[in-house]
Amino acid sequence: MLFSSSTFLFIFLPVMLVGYYVPLRGMRQAQNIFLLLASLFFYAWGEPRFLPVMLVSILMNYGFGRWVHRRRFQCRYLTGPVAAAVGCNLALLFVFKYLTFTLESINALGLGWQIPVIELPIGISFFTFQALSYVLDVAMDKAEVQRSVLDLGLYISFFPQLIAGPIVKYSDVAQQIRDRKENWADFSTGCSRFLTGLGKKVLLANQMAVVADRVFALDPTALSTPMAWLGSLCYTFQIYYDFSGYSDMAIGLGQMFGFRFRENFDHPYASRTVTEFWRRWHISLSTWFRDYVYIPLGGNRVPRNVHVRNLFLVWVLTGLWHGANWTFLLWGLFYFLLLYLEKFHKLARGWFSPFRRLYTLLAVNFLWMLFRSDTLAYAGSFFLTMLGFQGTGTVDALCGLYLRENALLLVLALVFSFPLAPWLSKKLETFRPFGLDLSPLWDLLYAAGLAAVGVLCACYLVKGTYNPFIYFRF
Repeated sequence: MLFSSSTFLFIFLPVMLVGYYVPLRGMRQAQNIFLLLASLFFYAWGEPRFLPVMLVSILMNYGFGRWVHRRRFQCRYLTGPVAAAVGCNLALLFVFKYLTFTLESINALGLGWQIPVIELPIGISFFTFQALSYVLDVAMDKAEVQRSVLDLGLYISFFPQLIAGPIVKYSDVAQQIRDRKENWADFSTGCSRFLTGLGKKVLLANQMAVVADRVFALDPTALSTPMAWLGSLCYTFQIYYDFSGYSDMAIGLGQMFGFRFRENFDHPYASRTVTEFWRRWHISLSTWFRDYVYIPLGGNRVPRNVHVRNLFLVWVLTGLWHGANWTFLLWGLFYFLLLYLEKFHKLARGWFSPFRRLYTLLAVNFLWMLFRSDTLAYAGSFFLTMLGFQGTGTVDALCGLYLRENALLLVLALVFSFPLAPWLSKKLETFRPFGLDLSPLWDLLYAAGLAAVGVLCACYLVKGTYNPFIYFRF
Protein backbone atom coordinates (compact mmCIF):
# COMPACT_ATOMS: atom_id res chain seq x y z
CA MET A 1 0.00 0.00 0.00
CA LEU A 2 1.41 3.37 -1.01
CA PHE A 3 1.10 6.58 1.00
CA SER A 4 0.30 8.32 -2.28
CA SER A 5 -2.69 6.13 -3.06
CA SER A 6 -6.41 6.71 -2.66
CA THR A 7 -6.75 3.55 -0.58
CA PHE A 8 -4.25 4.78 1.99
CA LEU A 9 -5.37 8.42 2.09
CA PHE A 10 -9.12 7.95 2.12
CA ILE A 11 -9.57 4.58 3.85
CA PHE A 12 -6.57 3.20 5.74
CA LEU A 13 -5.31 6.42 7.37
CA PRO A 14 -8.73 7.71 8.53
CA VAL A 15 -9.58 4.29 10.00
CA MET A 16 -6.18 4.23 11.75
CA LEU A 17 -6.63 7.66 13.29
CA VAL A 18 -10.20 7.02 14.43
CA GLY A 19 -9.33 3.61 15.85
CA TYR A 20 -6.23 4.92 17.64
CA TYR A 21 -7.72 8.06 19.18
CA VAL A 22 -11.41 7.33 19.78
CA PRO A 23 -11.94 3.94 21.47
CA LEU A 24 -8.32 3.40 22.62
CA ARG A 25 -7.36 6.85 23.89
CA GLY A 26 -5.36 6.57 27.12
CA MET A 27 -4.80 2.80 26.76
CA ARG A 28 -1.18 2.64 25.66
CA GLN A 29 -0.82 -1.14 25.42
CA ALA A 30 -4.04 -1.45 23.43
CA GLN A 31 -2.88 1.36 21.14
CA ASN A 32 0.45 -0.37 20.56
CA ILE A 33 -1.25 -3.66 19.72
CA PHE A 34 -3.61 -1.81 17.36
CA LEU A 35 -0.65 -0.13 15.61
CA LEU A 36 1.19 -3.47 15.39
CA LEU A 37 -1.76 -5.30 13.81
CA ALA A 38 -2.44 -2.40 11.45
CA SER A 39 1.25 -2.28 10.44
CA LEU A 40 1.31 -6.01 9.68
CA PHE A 41 -1.88 -5.57 7.64
CA PHE A 42 -0.27 -2.62 5.83
CA TYR A 43 2.76 -4.75 4.94
CA ALA A 44 0.65 -7.73 3.88
CA TRP A 45 -1.67 -5.62 1.71
CA GLY A 46 0.32 -6.05 -1.49
CA GLU A 47 2.44 -9.12 -0.72
CA PRO A 48 0.87 -11.29 2.02
CA ARG A 49 3.22 -14.18 1.20
CA PHE A 50 6.12 -12.17 2.63
CA LEU A 51 4.47 -11.47 5.97
CA PRO A 52 6.10 -14.61 7.49
CA VAL A 53 9.52 -13.10 6.68
CA MET A 54 8.62 -10.07 8.77
CA LEU A 55 7.33 -12.23 11.63
CA VAL A 56 10.48 -14.38 11.57
CA SER A 57 12.59 -11.23 11.79
CA ILE A 58 10.61 -9.99 14.80
CA LEU A 59 10.72 -13.29 16.72
CA MET A 60 14.34 -13.99 15.83
CA ASN A 61 15.61 -10.60 17.00
CA TYR A 62 13.45 -10.68 20.12
CA GLY A 63 15.26 -13.89 21.04
CA PHE A 64 18.67 -12.45 20.22
CA GLY A 65 17.95 -9.38 22.33
CA ARG A 66 17.02 -11.52 25.34
CA TRP A 67 20.13 -13.66 24.79
CA VAL A 68 22.39 -10.59 24.72
CA HIS A 69 20.71 -9.20 27.83
CA ARG A 70 21.14 -12.48 29.70
CA ARG A 71 24.83 -12.69 28.81
CA ARG A 72 25.35 -9.09 29.88
CA PHE A 73 23.58 -9.75 33.20
CA GLN A 74 25.89 -12.73 33.73
CA CYS A 75 28.93 -10.54 32.89
CA ARG A 76 29.89 -12.86 30.06
CA TYR A 77 31.25 -12.06 26.59
CA LEU A 78 28.66 -10.89 24.06
CA THR A 79 30.58 -11.99 20.97
CA GLY A 80 28.54 -15.17 20.47
CA PRO A 81 25.01 -13.73 20.55
CA VAL A 82 25.98 -10.58 18.66
CA ALA A 83 27.73 -12.59 15.93
CA ALA A 84 24.73 -14.92 15.71
CA ALA A 85 22.33 -11.98 15.44
CA VAL A 86 24.37 -10.28 12.73
CA GLY A 87 24.88 -13.55 10.88
CA CYS A 88 21.23 -14.60 10.91
CA ASN A 89 19.92 -11.18 9.90
CA LEU A 90 22.42 -10.83 7.08
CA ALA A 91 21.77 -14.42 5.99
CA LEU A 92 18.05 -13.64 5.72
CA LEU A 93 18.87 -10.53 3.70
CA PHE A 94 21.39 -12.40 1.54
CA VAL A 95 19.00 -15.19 0.58
CA PHE A 96 16.27 -12.86 -0.62
CA LYS A 97 18.38 -10.03 -2.03
CA TYR A 98 21.79 -11.32 -3.08
CA LEU A 99 21.66 -15.08 -3.64
CA THR A 100 20.44 -14.87 -7.22
CA PHE A 101 22.98 -12.17 -8.07
CA THR A 102 25.79 -14.21 -6.51
CA LEU A 103 24.88 -17.36 -8.44
CA GLU A 104 24.57 -15.42 -11.70
CA SER A 105 28.02 -13.90 -11.12
CA ILE A 106 29.51 -17.35 -10.44
CA ASN A 107 27.84 -18.80 -13.52
CA ALA A 108 29.41 -16.00 -15.58
CA LEU A 109 32.75 -17.68 -14.83
CA GLY A 110 31.63 -20.79 -16.71
CA LEU A 111 29.70 -22.78 -14.12
CA GLY A 112 26.14 -23.94 -14.67
CA TRP A 113 24.56 -23.82 -11.25
CA GLN A 114 20.78 -23.78 -10.98
CA ILE A 115 19.51 -20.29 -10.20
CA PRO A 116 16.33 -20.18 -8.09
CA VAL A 117 13.62 -17.62 -8.71
CA ILE A 118 13.47 -15.54 -5.53
CA GLU A 119 11.24 -12.48 -5.19
CA LEU A 120 12.45 -9.61 -3.02
CA PRO A 121 10.25 -8.82 0.01
CA ILE A 122 9.45 -5.14 -0.09
CA GLY A 123 11.51 -3.01 2.29
CA ILE A 124 13.59 -5.94 3.58
CA SER A 125 16.78 -3.86 3.80
CA PHE A 126 15.05 -1.26 5.95
CA PHE A 127 13.39 -3.54 8.48
CA THR A 128 16.46 -5.80 8.69
CA PHE A 129 18.68 -2.85 9.60
CA GLN A 130 16.13 -1.70 12.18
CA ALA A 131 16.01 -5.16 13.72
CA LEU A 132 19.82 -5.28 13.86
CA SER A 133 19.82 -1.83 15.46
CA TYR A 134 17.78 -3.22 18.37
CA VAL A 135 20.17 -6.07 19.13
CA LEU A 136 23.28 -3.91 18.70
CA ASP A 137 21.89 -1.10 20.87
CA VAL A 138 21.15 -3.60 23.65
CA ALA A 139 24.65 -5.07 23.26
CA MET A 140 26.29 -1.63 23.42
CA ASP A 141 24.13 -0.70 26.44
CA LYS A 142 22.47 2.14 24.55
CA ALA A 143 18.99 0.82 25.34
CA GLU A 144 17.24 -1.60 27.65
CA VAL A 145 16.15 -5.00 26.38
CA GLN A 146 12.55 -5.08 25.16
CA ARG A 147 10.62 -7.59 27.25
CA SER A 148 7.44 -7.40 25.17
CA VAL A 149 7.63 -9.13 21.81
CA LEU A 150 4.58 -7.10 20.75
CA ASP A 151 6.34 -3.79 21.44
CA LEU A 152 9.44 -4.96 19.60
CA GLY A 153 7.22 -6.03 16.73
CA LEU A 154 5.76 -2.53 16.66
CA TYR A 155 9.24 -1.00 16.47
CA ILE A 156 10.33 -3.23 13.57
CA SER A 157 7.06 -3.16 11.61
CA PHE A 158 5.62 0.32 12.35
CA PHE A 159 4.00 1.22 9.04
CA PRO A 160 5.15 4.86 8.50
CA GLN A 161 8.84 3.94 8.12
CA LEU A 162 8.50 0.22 7.42
CA ILE A 163 9.02 0.09 3.67
CA ALA A 164 11.33 2.96 2.73
CA GLY A 165 12.66 4.45 5.95
CA PRO A 166 13.92 6.50 7.55
CA ILE A 167 15.87 3.76 9.34
CA VAL A 168 14.98 4.39 12.98
CA LYS A 169 17.55 3.29 15.53
CA TYR A 170 16.04 1.52 18.51
CA SER A 171 17.81 3.75 21.05
CA ASP A 172 16.07 6.79 19.50
CA VAL A 173 12.52 5.51 20.05
CA ALA A 174 12.78 2.94 22.86
CA GLN A 175 11.19 5.30 25.39
CA GLN A 176 8.55 6.49 22.95
CA ILE A 177 7.06 3.01 22.52
CA ARG A 178 5.45 3.24 25.96
CA ASP A 179 5.93 6.85 27.11
CA ARG A 180 5.15 9.00 24.07
CA LYS A 181 2.87 12.00 24.42
CA GLU A 182 0.26 12.85 21.80
CA ASN A 183 -1.00 16.43 21.51
CA TRP A 184 -2.80 18.59 19.01
CA ALA A 185 0.27 20.69 18.17
CA ASP A 186 2.31 17.64 17.15
CA PHE A 187 -0.64 16.14 15.31
CA SER A 188 -1.19 19.29 13.23
CA THR A 189 2.55 19.59 12.56
CA GLY A 190 2.53 15.96 11.45
CA CYS A 191 -0.36 16.63 9.07
CA SER A 192 1.51 19.58 7.57
CA ARG A 193 4.66 17.51 7.17
CA PHE A 194 2.69 14.69 5.54
CA LEU A 195 1.09 17.07 3.03
CA THR A 196 4.50 18.56 2.24
CA GLY A 197 5.87 15.11 1.47
CA LEU A 198 2.79 14.17 -0.53
CA GLY A 199 3.24 17.30 -2.65
CA LYS A 200 6.90 16.46 -3.26
CA LYS A 201 5.97 12.99 -4.41
CA VAL A 202 2.86 13.64 -6.51
CA LEU A 203 3.48 17.13 -7.91
CA LEU A 204 7.25 17.00 -8.45
CA ALA A 205 8.72 13.49 -8.33
CA ASN A 206 5.99 11.85 -10.40
CA GLN A 207 6.18 14.55 -13.07
CA MET A 208 9.97 14.32 -13.26
CA ALA A 209 9.57 10.53 -13.58
CA VAL A 210 7.61 10.88 -16.82
CA VAL A 211 10.61 12.36 -18.63
CA ALA A 212 13.25 10.28 -16.82
CA ASP A 213 11.49 6.97 -17.51
CA ARG A 214 11.04 7.76 -21.19
CA VAL A 215 14.71 8.71 -21.59
CA PHE A 216 16.13 5.73 -19.70
CA ALA A 217 13.85 3.35 -21.60
CA LEU A 218 15.73 4.17 -24.83
CA ASP A 219 19.08 2.97 -26.09
CA PRO A 220 21.64 5.71 -25.26
CA THR A 221 22.85 5.70 -28.86
CA ALA A 222 19.36 6.82 -29.92
CA LEU A 223 19.50 9.87 -27.63
CA SER A 224 20.84 13.31 -28.30
CA THR A 225 23.27 14.81 -25.82
CA PRO A 226 20.71 17.38 -24.54
CA MET A 227 18.09 14.64 -24.13
CA ALA A 228 20.53 12.49 -22.13
CA TRP A 229 21.30 15.43 -19.84
CA LEU A 230 17.60 16.22 -19.45
CA GLY A 231 16.78 12.62 -18.52
CA SER A 232 19.65 12.47 -16.05
CA LEU A 233 18.68 15.79 -14.47
CA CYS A 234 15.02 14.79 -14.21
CA TYR A 235 16.02 11.56 -12.47
CA THR A 236 18.26 13.52 -10.10
CA PHE A 237 15.26 15.59 -9.04
CA GLN A 238 12.89 12.62 -9.15
CA ILE A 239 14.87 10.49 -6.70
CA TYR A 240 15.30 13.41 -4.29
CA TYR A 241 11.65 14.44 -4.19
CA ASP A 242 10.47 10.83 -4.27
CA PHE A 243 12.61 9.69 -1.34
CA SER A 244 12.57 12.88 0.72
CA GLY A 245 8.82 13.08 0.11
CA TYR A 246 8.38 9.58 1.52
CA SER A 247 10.56 10.49 4.51
CA ASP A 248 8.49 13.63 5.12
CA MET A 249 5.30 11.59 5.04
CA ALA A 250 6.79 8.96 7.36
CA ILE A 251 7.96 11.60 9.86
CA GLY A 252 4.59 13.33 9.67
CA LEU A 253 2.67 10.09 10.21
CA GLY A 254 4.89 9.27 13.17
CA GLN A 255 4.05 12.66 14.73
CA MET A 256 0.34 11.99 14.27
CA PHE A 257 0.73 8.96 16.54
CA GLY A 258 3.10 10.60 19.02
CA PHE A 259 6.43 9.34 17.62
CA ARG A 260 9.32 11.64 16.78
CA PHE A 261 11.75 10.41 14.13
CA ARG A 262 15.03 12.07 13.22
CA GLU A 263 15.36 14.01 9.97
CA ASN A 264 16.45 12.06 6.91
CA PHE A 265 17.20 14.88 4.43
CA ASP A 266 18.62 18.38 4.79
CA HIS A 267 18.65 19.98 1.32
CA PRO A 268 21.48 17.77 0.03
CA TYR A 269 21.69 19.44 -3.39
CA ALA A 270 22.84 22.65 -1.67
CA SER A 271 26.06 20.90 -0.59
CA ARG A 272 29.48 22.25 -1.55
CA THR A 273 31.28 18.91 -1.34
CA VAL A 274 30.35 15.27 -1.74
CA THR A 275 31.27 14.76 1.91
CA GLU A 276 28.69 17.38 2.87
CA PHE A 277 26.18 15.81 0.49
CA TRP A 278 26.31 12.55 2.44
CA ARG A 279 25.78 14.42 5.70
CA ARG A 280 22.53 15.70 4.21
CA TRP A 281 21.29 12.76 2.08
CA HIS A 282 19.60 9.67 3.59
CA ILE A 283 20.94 10.67 7.00
CA SER A 284 19.47 7.63 8.73
CA LEU A 285 21.45 5.22 6.50
CA SER A 286 24.76 7.10 6.74
CA THR A 287 24.45 7.38 10.53
CA TRP A 288 23.57 3.67 10.76
CA PHE A 289 26.77 2.72 8.97
CA ARG A 290 28.69 5.28 11.03
CA ASP A 291 27.43 3.99 14.38
CA TYR A 292 27.45 0.24 13.70
CA VAL A 293 30.28 -0.22 11.17
CA TYR A 294 32.60 2.79 10.82
CA ILE A 295 33.08 3.67 14.50
CA PRO A 296 33.39 0.04 15.73
CA LEU A 297 36.15 -0.41 13.12
CA GLY A 298 37.98 2.57 14.60
CA GLY A 299 36.50 5.43 12.60
CA ASN A 300 39.08 8.10 11.82
CA ARG A 301 41.03 7.72 15.07
CA VAL A 302 43.35 5.20 13.51
CA PRO A 303 46.36 5.27 11.19
CA ARG A 304 45.64 6.62 7.73
CA ASN A 305 45.73 3.26 5.97
CA VAL A 306 43.19 1.83 8.44
CA HIS A 307 41.05 4.94 8.06
CA VAL A 308 41.03 4.46 4.29
CA ARG A 309 40.11 0.80 4.77
CA ASN A 310 37.20 1.78 7.02
CA LEU A 311 35.90 4.24 4.44
CA PHE A 312 36.27 1.63 1.70
CA LEU A 313 34.32 -1.02 3.62
CA VAL A 314 31.52 1.40 4.49
CA TRP A 315 31.06 2.47 0.88
CA VAL A 316 31.22 -1.05 -0.50
CA LEU A 317 28.48 -1.97 1.97
CA THR A 318 26.52 1.19 1.15
CA GLY A 319 26.58 0.34 -2.54
CA LEU A 320 25.59 -3.28 -1.97
CA TRP A 321 22.85 -2.27 0.48
CA HIS A 322 21.06 -0.50 -2.36
CA GLY A 323 20.85 -3.55 -4.56
CA ALA A 324 22.34 -6.73 -5.98
CA ASN A 325 23.86 -5.25 -9.11
CA TRP A 326 27.37 -4.27 -10.21
CA THR A 327 26.07 -0.76 -10.90
CA PHE A 328 25.32 -0.23 -7.21
CA LEU A 329 28.73 -1.57 -6.17
CA LEU A 330 30.49 0.73 -8.63
CA TRP A 331 28.29 3.61 -7.47
CA GLY A 332 29.50 3.06 -3.90
CA LEU A 333 33.13 2.76 -5.02
CA PHE A 334 32.96 6.04 -6.92
CA TYR A 335 31.64 7.78 -3.81
CA PHE A 336 34.49 6.25 -1.81
CA LEU A 337 36.96 7.64 -4.36
CA LEU A 338 35.46 11.15 -4.21
CA LEU A 339 35.36 11.15 -0.41
CA TYR A 340 38.94 9.88 -0.32
CA LEU A 341 40.10 12.68 -2.65
CA GLU A 342 38.22 15.32 -0.64
CA LYS A 343 39.45 14.10 2.72
CA PHE A 344 43.07 13.27 1.95
CA HIS A 345 43.89 15.32 -1.16
CA LYS A 346 41.77 18.44 -0.55
CA LEU A 347 39.67 18.07 -3.69
CA ALA A 348 37.46 21.18 -4.16
CA ARG A 349 38.90 22.79 -1.04
CA GLY A 350 39.47 26.52 -1.55
CA TRP A 351 37.41 26.69 -4.75
CA PHE A 352 35.00 29.57 -5.36
CA SER A 353 31.75 28.56 -3.61
CA PRO A 354 29.53 28.40 -6.75
CA PHE A 355 32.12 26.16 -8.44
CA ARG A 356 32.12 23.84 -5.43
CA ARG A 357 28.35 23.55 -5.59
CA LEU A 358 28.47 22.94 -9.33
CA TYR A 359 31.16 20.26 -8.92
CA THR A 360 29.08 18.49 -6.25
CA LEU A 361 25.85 18.63 -8.24
CA LEU A 362 27.55 17.36 -11.41
CA ALA A 363 29.25 14.50 -9.53
CA VAL A 364 25.98 13.52 -7.88
CA ASN A 365 24.09 13.80 -11.18
CA PHE A 366 26.55 11.51 -13.02
CA LEU A 367 26.41 8.97 -10.21
CA TRP A 368 22.60 9.02 -10.16
CA MET A 369 22.78 8.12 -13.85
CA LEU A 370 24.90 5.10 -12.90
CA PHE A 371 22.46 4.30 -10.09
CA ARG A 372 19.52 4.41 -12.52
CA SER A 373 21.17 2.21 -15.16
CA ASP A 374 20.36 -1.50 -15.22
CA THR A 375 23.81 -2.58 -16.42
CA LEU A 376 27.36 -1.23 -16.49
CA ALA A 377 27.27 -1.34 -20.30
CA TYR A 378 24.16 0.83 -20.38
CA ALA A 379 25.70 3.29 -17.91
CA GLY A 380 28.90 3.54 -19.95
CA SER A 381 26.97 4.13 -23.16
CA PHE A 382 24.73 6.75 -21.50
CA PHE A 383 27.81 8.50 -20.12
CA LEU A 384 29.34 8.70 -23.62
CA THR A 385 26.13 10.22 -24.97
CA MET A 386 26.10 12.83 -22.19
CA LEU A 387 29.66 13.80 -23.15
CA GLY A 388 28.75 14.01 -26.84
CA PHE A 389 30.90 11.11 -28.05
CA GLN A 390 27.92 9.25 -29.49
CA GLY A 391 24.18 9.65 -29.96
CA THR A 392 22.15 11.70 -32.40
CA GLY A 393 23.91 15.02 -31.93
CA THR A 394 23.19 18.26 -30.08
CA VAL A 395 19.97 19.36 -31.79
CA ASP A 396 16.76 17.69 -30.63
CA ALA A 397 13.27 19.08 -31.20
CA LEU A 398 11.73 16.53 -28.83
CA CYS A 399 14.08 17.62 -26.06
CA GLY A 400 13.01 21.21 -26.66
CA LEU A 401 9.38 20.16 -26.36
CA TYR A 402 10.03 18.38 -23.06
CA LEU A 403 11.87 21.43 -21.77
CA ARG A 404 9.02 23.77 -22.66
CA GLU A 405 6.42 21.47 -21.10
CA ASN A 406 8.39 20.98 -17.89
CA ALA A 407 10.25 24.28 -17.56
CA LEU A 408 8.19 25.47 -14.58
CA LEU A 409 8.51 22.12 -12.80
CA LEU A 410 12.27 22.08 -13.34
CA VAL A 411 12.59 25.59 -11.93
CA LEU A 412 10.45 24.71 -8.91
CA ALA A 413 12.40 21.48 -8.39
CA LEU A 414 15.68 23.42 -8.41
CA VAL A 415 14.40 26.20 -6.13
CA PHE A 416 12.86 23.88 -3.54
CA SER A 417 15.97 21.70 -3.46
CA PHE A 418 17.78 24.64 -1.83
CA PRO A 419 16.89 25.92 1.67
CA LEU A 420 15.14 29.01 0.32
CA ALA A 421 11.76 28.19 1.88
CA PRO A 422 13.13 28.00 5.47
CA TRP A 423 15.09 31.21 4.84
CA LEU A 424 12.00 32.99 3.53
CA SER A 425 9.95 31.72 6.46
CA LYS A 426 12.40 33.20 8.96
CA LYS A 427 12.42 36.51 7.10
CA LEU A 428 8.63 36.68 7.10
CA GLU A 429 8.51 35.99 10.84
CA THR A 430 10.54 39.16 11.50
CA PHE A 431 8.91 41.27 8.77
CA ARG A 432 6.97 44.05 10.54
CA PRO A 433 5.79 46.72 8.06
CA PHE A 434 4.59 49.79 9.97
CA GLY A 435 5.01 47.78 13.17
CA LEU A 436 2.24 45.35 12.23
CA ASP A 437 2.49 41.68 13.23
CA LEU A 438 1.67 39.75 10.08
CA SER A 439 2.44 36.28 11.45
CA PRO A 440 -1.27 35.31 11.58
CA LEU A 441 -1.53 36.22 7.90
CA TRP A 442 1.53 34.12 7.02
CA ASP A 443 0.10 31.20 9.00
CA LEU A 444 -3.17 31.52 7.12
CA LEU A 445 -1.40 31.66 3.75
CA TYR A 446 0.72 28.64 4.70
CA ALA A 447 -2.38 26.66 5.68
CA ALA A 448 -4.11 27.69 2.45
CA GLY A 449 -1.06 26.64 0.44
CA LEU A 450 -0.98 23.22 2.10
CA ALA A 451 -4.70 22.81 1.49
CA ALA A 452 -4.16 23.64 -2.18
CA VAL A 453 -1.34 21.07 -2.36
CA GLY A 454 -3.65 18.49 -0.81
CA VAL A 455 -6.44 19.21 -3.31
CA LEU A 456 -4.06 19.07 -6.28
CA CYS A 457 -2.59 15.79 -5.08
CA ALA A 458 -6.06 14.32 -4.63
CA CYS A 459 -6.95 15.31 -8.19
CA TYR A 460 -3.84 13.59 -9.56
CA LEU A 461 -4.43 10.48 -7.45
CA VAL A 462 -8.08 10.16 -8.43
CA LYS A 463 -6.92 10.13 -12.05
CA GLY A 464 -4.55 7.32 -11.14
CA THR A 465 -1.39 9.26 -12.05
CA TYR A 466 1.03 7.95 -9.42
CA ASN A 467 3.90 5.49 -9.47
CA PRO A 468 5.64 3.44 -6.77
CA PHE A 469 8.33 4.96 -4.61
CA ILE A 470 11.85 4.39 -5.93
CA TYR A 471 13.25 3.09 -2.65
CA PHE A 472 10.63 0.34 -2.36
CA ARG A 473 12.95 -1.81 -4.48
CA PHE A 474 15.60 -1.75 -1.74
